[in-house]
Amino acid sequence: MNLHGVLAIYRFEMSRTRRTLIQSIVAPVMTTSLYFIVFGAAIGSRIQEVGGVSYGAFLVPGVIMLNLLTNSISNGSFGIYFPKFVGTVYEILSAPVSTFEIVLGYVGAAASKALLLGFIILLTASLFIELRIAHPLIMLAFLILTSISFSLLGFILGIWAENFEQLSVVPTLVITPLVFLGGSFYSIDMLDPFWQTISLFNPVLYLVSGLRWSFYEISDVNVWLSLGCVLLFLLICFSFVVYIFRTGYKLRS
Repeated sequence: MNLHGVLAIYRFEMSRTRRTLIQSIVAPVMTTSLYFIVFGAAIGSRIQEVGGVSYGAFLVPGVIMLNLLTNSISNGSFGIYFPKFVGTVYEILSAPVSTFEIVLGYVGAAASKALLLGFIILLTASLFIELRIAHPLIMLAFLILTSISFSLLGFILGIWAENFEQLSVVPTLVITPLVFLGGSFYSIDMLDPFWQTISLFNPVLYLVSGLRWSFYEISDVNVWLSLGCVLLFLLICFSFVVYIFRTGYKLRS
């Protein structure tokens, strides 16, 4: 493996975080603080507990997952879209690095930035509420697998997109609504049976539910089913990336 090539791509992508510190770190932290101030104080005063957990603490996994998904996709998509947009992607494709090494560099950097933000949000949340993490290893597994999976999805979107508008279509019109409707801020047990059944078709529910179980051992679906869904999604995204490089989809034309 060409580790120098992988590290070159990885370091270049990670350096972009330092150049956009306000957008990458400060803005999500401020948004997270607002979630706990608005939802935790306003709604939390009316909803004391959910599943035996205070409403403020109940919010934490959902807020982390919201930021993790959106940032994984945006980092993964912009990382490959910009070289394609300016034409430097052809230099990368002609360099002595394999397809796997290119993906490892870009997706590794995108996932690392999303994970860093996730832990910063976790620390921010601890300033507002008292947290407990019942299963830290399972929490890490969900965070890492989710970051990699959605960074791969972002990578695919970055290659597919023809302009900056298309780049934001899926995160804005698909992912964000799915997160808000996926039990991030409520338990589906609060819904009517019909809407509970509909919610089970929302893939984000399994991510939020699994992460919440690692904190408080409460979930809307079985934690192992959630973990299996994350692994399946990772495999699907990786297969799409392999197909893209084998066919040269929107890379060789």
